[in-house]
Amino acid sequence: QVHMVESGGGLVQPGGSLRLSCTSSGSIFTSRAMAWYRQASGTQRELVVSIPRRGSPDYADSVKGRFTISKDINRNTLYLQMDSLKPEDTAVYYCNTQYYPYYNWGQGTQVTVSS
Repeated sequence: QVHMVESGGGLVQPGGSLRLSCTSSGSIFTSRAMAWYRQASGTQRELVVSIPRRGSPDYADSVKGRFTISKDINRNTLYLQMDSLKPEDTAVYYCNTQYYPYYNWGQGTQVTVSS
């Protein structure tokens, strides 16, 4: 079974930056459309950005212009560069496929934006 492992989260002040990483136990980034999701406390998981096998990413309006998704096939890693962070970006961030069927969800990585 494929497992996702997210890392790179932490505590950052408003306006700061973080880069999240996601690796998997399988070489999936070339075969499936991938996405970053986030879940804030007490809310449902939401899609932040998706990236197709080929083509341009699609960002949620709330992060457009601040977040950048990329993938390194050789390293089997998906990245999320987050700039100009806001307190409302505070959440646990996950990566997975964009569409069902999903792989096993990882533990996620906590991002906290606070002064």
